[in-house]
Amino acid sequence: MQSDSNQHDSTHSDILQDLKIGAAALEGEAERKRKTRMNKLQKRLRREMGQAIEAFNMIEDGDKVMVCLSGGKDSFAMLDILLNLQKSAPIRFELVAVNLDQKQPGFPEHVLPAYLEQLGVPFHIVERDTYSIVKAVVPEGKTTCGLCSRLRRGTLYGFADQIGANKIALGHHRDDILETFFLNMFYGGKLKAMPPKLVSDDGKNMVIRPLAYAREKDIAEYAELKQFPIIPCNLCGSQENLQRQVIKEMLQGWDKSHPGRIETMFRSLCNVVPSHLADTELFDFKSLQLGFPHGIADPQQLAGFRAEADEEAPGNSGGAVQVMERIDVLSL
Repeated sequence: MQSDSNQHDSTHSDILQDLKIGAAALEGEAERKRKTRMNKLQKRLRREMGQAIEAFNMIEDGDKVMVCLSGGKDSFAMLDILLNLQKSAPIRFELVAVNLDQKQPGFPEHVLPAYLEQLGVPFHIVERDTYSIVKAVVPEGKTTCGLCSRLRRGTLYGFADQIGANKIALGHHRDDILETFFLNMFYGGKLKAMPPKLVSDDGKNMVIRPLAYAREKDIAEYAELKQFPIIPCNLCGSQENLQRQVIKEMLQGWDKSHPGRIETMFRSLCNVVPSHLADTELFDFKSLQLGFPHGIADPQQLAGFRAEADEEAPGNSGGAVQVMERIDVLSL
């Protein structure tokens, strides 16, 4: 009987050991797959960011770039990829992370400083109680995003001047740009999106969007794999029935039912032909005349028209269109 008991115990121990070994092997395989996927996404995001920076000359030698870090997935990914590019870039540029503490109730003030100190990145935490202003001005139930973004933008512009940053990097991606395009079309009656690069109205600040070519779903997956300490926005991001959310859901639906449509739509923003729209300030329709190629008598205007025609021709090797075609292929 004692021998049978010992044999049973030995068999039970062997089974437990085998289970532990099997579990460890599964965990090891899962971790290997996670790292492989993370590296693949990092290479894709790095490539797309590098192409955007080159296409729009976003960062130049000697630049001091203020990287706006909100605590969301996009800004975390932007900082991560910028730091990665900085190590091997052929130019030298400085990165300074800046977070605007808007004094939202329950905001975890310790999260970002701890993360940035661990990275060894120079950073500033700017404290401005814009939350109270927004809540006092905007009626209950109304969208706070407009006022909040204006207050935030003004604060960040001013702080960039204080620290001598000549570029302000924001974490908007390709989906944000398309959403803004449709928001302006549906609700504002304008063909207008988010430019990858712009200068402020007063000419003092230059804003860049290094993630302009990146897809949100890639950024979201990368942020999850990297386990960034995401901080949710309790002021505007949690509001329901926002116009932007409606547009986002529309685009996501198109992406599922018609794969590739998002890429095609974004490529159209990089291939604008004013002569085939209806804005009389962009193209001089009134001066079109018979007897001239395309109805254009002015040689300079005709040269510009031909450049536009060349860009939409198949097999074109010109600027933005070619860049986006390359991104589409490499991002599959």
